[in-house]
Amino acid sequence: MKKSSLTMCILFVALLIVSGNVPRLNAQEANQGAVTNLTTHYAAGRNFTAGTISRSDIEKILAAGVRAPSANNRQPWHFTVVQTPALAKRIVSNITDGNILIIISAAGDGKTNGPAILDCGLATESIYLAAQALGYGSRIYTGPMNTVNGLKTELGLPSGYSAVALVRVGRLDPPVDATSAASARKSLDTMVTYK
Repeated sequence: MKKSSLTMCILFVALLIVSGNVPRLNAQEANQGAVTNLTTHYAAGRNFTAGTISRSDIEKILAAGVRAPSANNRQPWHFTVVQTPALAKRIVSNITDGNILIIISAAGDGKTNGPAILDCGLATESIYLAAQALGYGSRIYTGPMNTVNGLKTELGLPSGYSAVALVRVGRLDPPVDATSAASARKSLDTMVTYK
Protein backbone atom coordinates (compact mmCIF):
# COMPACT_ATOMS: atom_id res chain seq x y z
CA MET A 1 0.00 0.00 0.00
CA LYS A 2 2.82 2.43 0.91
CA LYS A 3 4.59 1.78 -2.39
CA SER A 4 1.36 2.43 -4.28
CA SER A 5 0.78 5.73 -2.42
CA LEU A 6 4.32 6.88 -3.16
CA THR A 7 3.90 6.02 -6.83
CA MET A 8 0.62 7.96 -6.99
CA CYS A 9 2.26 10.97 -5.29
CA ILE A 10 5.15 10.95 -7.78
CA LEU A 11 2.73 10.67 -10.72
CA PHE A 12 0.64 13.56 -9.35
CA VAL A 13 3.68 15.84 -8.97
CA ALA A 14 4.89 14.88 -12.47
CA LEU A 15 1.43 15.69 -13.87
CA LEU A 16 1.49 19.11 -12.19
CA ILE A 17 4.92 19.86 -13.64
CA VAL A 18 3.98 18.72 -17.16
CA SER A 19 0.72 20.67 -17.08
CA GLY A 20 2.55 23.82 -16.04
CA ASN A 21 0.61 24.22 -12.77
CA VAL A 22 3.75 24.37 -10.64
CA PRO A 23 5.22 27.85 -10.37
CA ARG A 24 8.73 27.97 -11.79
CA LEU A 25 11.28 30.63 -11.10
CA ASN A 26 13.80 31.63 -13.68
CA ALA A 27 17.37 32.28 -12.55
CA GLN A 28 16.79 36.03 -12.19
CA GLU A 29 13.71 35.59 -10.01
CA ALA A 30 15.32 32.90 -7.87
CA ASN A 31 18.32 35.09 -7.07
CA GLN A 32 16.54 38.34 -6.14
CA GLY A 33 16.89 37.52 -2.45
CA ALA A 34 20.64 37.09 -2.89
CA VAL A 35 20.94 40.47 -4.65
CA THR A 36 18.95 42.16 -1.90
CA ASN A 37 21.20 40.56 0.72
CA LEU A 38 24.34 41.68 -1.14
CA THR A 39 23.17 45.28 -1.50
CA THR A 40 21.81 45.76 2.02
CA HIS A 41 24.37 44.00 4.22
CA TYR A 42 26.47 45.80 6.82
CA ALA A 43 29.01 44.97 9.49
CA ALA A 44 27.23 45.00 12.83
CA GLY A 45 30.10 46.78 14.54
CA ARG A 46 29.23 47.47 18.15
CA ASN A 47 25.58 46.41 17.95
CA PHE A 48 26.01 42.80 19.11
CA THR A 49 23.92 41.64 22.06
CA ALA A 50 23.99 38.51 24.22
CA GLY A 51 22.18 35.42 23.03
CA THR A 52 23.02 32.01 21.65
CA ILE A 53 22.99 30.81 18.07
CA SER A 54 21.39 27.45 17.41
CA ARG A 55 23.48 24.57 16.11
CA SER A 56 21.13 24.32 13.14
CA ASP A 57 21.77 27.96 12.19
CA ILE A 58 25.53 27.51 12.62
CA GLU A 59 25.38 24.55 10.24
CA LYS A 60 23.40 26.59 7.68
CA ILE A 61 25.98 29.37 7.89
CA LEU A 62 28.84 26.88 7.46
CA ALA A 63 27.04 25.24 4.53
CA ALA A 64 27.15 28.60 2.75
CA GLY A 65 30.91 28.67 3.24
CA VAL A 66 31.26 25.15 1.88
CA ARG A 67 29.26 26.16 -1.21
CA ALA A 68 31.54 29.11 -2.02
CA PRO A 69 33.29 29.00 -5.39
CA SER A 70 36.97 28.09 -5.53
CA ALA A 71 39.60 27.73 -8.23
CA ASN A 72 39.33 24.31 -9.86
CA ASN A 73 36.83 23.42 -7.11
CA ARG A 74 39.75 22.78 -4.74
CA GLN A 75 37.81 24.02 -1.68
CA PRO A 76 41.06 24.76 0.20
CA TRP A 77 39.43 25.97 3.39
CA HIS A 78 38.86 24.59 6.85
CA PHE A 79 36.36 26.13 9.28
CA THR A 80 36.83 26.24 13.05
CA VAL A 81 33.87 27.33 15.17
CA VAL A 82 34.87 28.96 18.46
CA GLN A 83 31.99 28.84 20.95
CA THR A 84 33.98 28.79 24.20
CA PRO A 85 33.66 32.34 25.63
CA ALA A 86 37.12 32.48 27.25
CA LEU A 87 38.83 31.31 24.06
CA ALA A 88 36.80 33.68 21.87
CA LYS A 89 37.69 36.61 24.19
CA ARG A 90 41.39 35.88 23.71
CA ILE A 91 40.87 36.46 19.98
CA VAL A 92 38.31 39.30 19.98
CA SER A 93 38.50 41.10 23.31
CA ASN A 94 35.07 42.77 23.11
CA ILE A 95 33.18 39.58 22.21
CA THR A 96 29.62 39.43 23.53
CA ASP A 97 28.22 36.37 25.35
CA GLY A 98 26.74 33.93 22.85
CA ASN A 99 28.69 35.27 19.84
CA ILE A 100 30.68 32.73 17.90
CA LEU A 101 33.81 33.08 15.82
CA ILE A 102 34.19 31.11 12.61
CA ILE A 103 37.85 30.91 11.64
CA ILE A 104 38.63 30.29 7.99
CA SER A 105 41.99 28.57 7.42
CA ALA A 106 43.96 27.71 4.29
CA ALA A 107 46.76 25.26 3.67
CA GLY A 108 50.15 26.95 4.01
CA ASP A 109 51.35 29.94 5.97
CA GLY A 110 48.30 32.11 5.25
CA LYS A 111 50.37 34.66 3.33
CA THR A 112 51.95 33.11 0.24
CA ASN A 113 49.27 30.78 -1.13
CA GLY A 114 47.41 33.46 -3.11
CA PRO A 115 44.76 31.35 -4.89
CA ALA A 116 43.81 29.51 -1.68
CA ILE A 117 43.62 32.77 0.26
CA LEU A 118 41.33 34.28 -2.38
CA ASP A 119 39.14 31.17 -2.27
CA CYS A 120 39.00 31.44 1.52
CA GLY A 121 37.98 35.09 1.08
CA LEU A 122 35.01 33.95 -1.00
CA ALA A 123 34.05 31.42 1.67
CA THR A 124 34.43 34.15 4.31
CA GLU A 125 31.99 36.43 2.52
CA SER A 126 29.52 33.59 2.00
CA ILE A 127 29.57 32.88 5.75
CA TYR A 128 29.22 36.60 6.52
CA LEU A 129 26.22 37.02 4.20
CA ALA A 130 24.52 33.78 5.28
CA ALA A 131 24.62 34.90 8.91
CA GLN A 132 22.92 38.16 7.97
CA ALA A 133 20.36 36.37 5.80
CA LEU A 134 19.40 34.39 8.92
CA GLY A 135 18.94 37.61 10.90
CA TYR A 136 22.24 37.65 12.80
CA GLY A 137 24.90 40.29 12.86
CA SER A 138 28.21 39.37 11.29
CA ARG A 139 31.58 41.02 10.98
CA ILE A 140 34.75 39.98 9.16
CA TYR A 141 38.09 40.29 10.96
CA THR A 142 41.60 39.84 9.55
CA GLY A 143 43.53 41.76 12.21
CA PRO A 144 43.77 39.05 14.90
CA MET A 145 45.25 36.38 12.59
CA ASN A 146 48.62 36.42 14.38
CA THR A 147 46.79 35.74 17.65
CA VAL A 148 44.69 32.99 16.05
CA ASN A 149 47.72 31.36 14.43
CA GLY A 150 49.48 31.47 17.81
CA LEU A 151 46.60 29.38 19.19
CA LYS A 152 46.57 26.75 16.40
CA THR A 153 46.93 23.76 18.72
CA GLU A 154 44.37 25.03 21.22
CA LEU A 155 41.92 25.84 18.40
CA GLY A 156 42.47 22.52 16.66
CA LEU A 157 43.46 24.02 13.31
CA PRO A 158 44.58 21.23 10.97
CA SER A 159 48.29 20.62 10.63
CA GLY A 160 49.76 22.72 7.82
CA TYR A 161 46.89 25.26 7.85
CA SER A 162 46.92 28.90 8.87
CA ALA A 163 44.02 31.21 9.64
CA VAL A 164 43.38 33.88 7.02
CA ALA A 165 40.14 35.46 8.31
CA LEU A 166 37.36 35.04 10.82
CA VAL A 167 33.70 35.94 10.96
CA ARG A 168 32.06 36.99 14.20
CA VAL A 169 28.37 36.03 14.33
CA GLY A 170 25.91 37.10 17.00
CA ARG A 171 22.54 38.45 17.87
CA LEU A 172 21.78 42.14 17.35
CA ASP A 173 20.02 44.73 19.46
CA PRO A 174 16.76 45.56 17.75
CA PRO A 175 16.01 47.70 15.86
CA VAL A 176 19.27 47.59 13.90
CA ASP A 177 19.01 48.10 10.17
CA ALA A 178 21.41 48.39 7.27
CA THR A 179 20.86 52.13 6.91
CA SER A 180 21.59 53.17 10.47
CA ALA A 181 24.33 50.63 11.18
CA ALA A 182 26.23 50.70 7.89
CA SER A 183 29.46 52.61 7.44
CA ALA A 184 29.60 55.18 4.64
CA ARG A 185 30.39 53.85 1.17
CA LYS A 186 32.03 55.54 -1.76
CA SER A 187 29.73 56.16 -4.70
CA LEU A 188 29.85 53.86 -7.71
CA ASP A 189 30.85 56.67 -10.07
CA THR A 190 34.12 57.14 -8.16
CA MET A 191 35.09 53.45 -8.38
CA VAL A 192 33.82 52.16 -11.72
CA THR A 193 35.03 52.80 -15.24
CA TYR A 194 32.98 51.82 -18.27
CA LYS A 195 34.68 51.51 -21.67
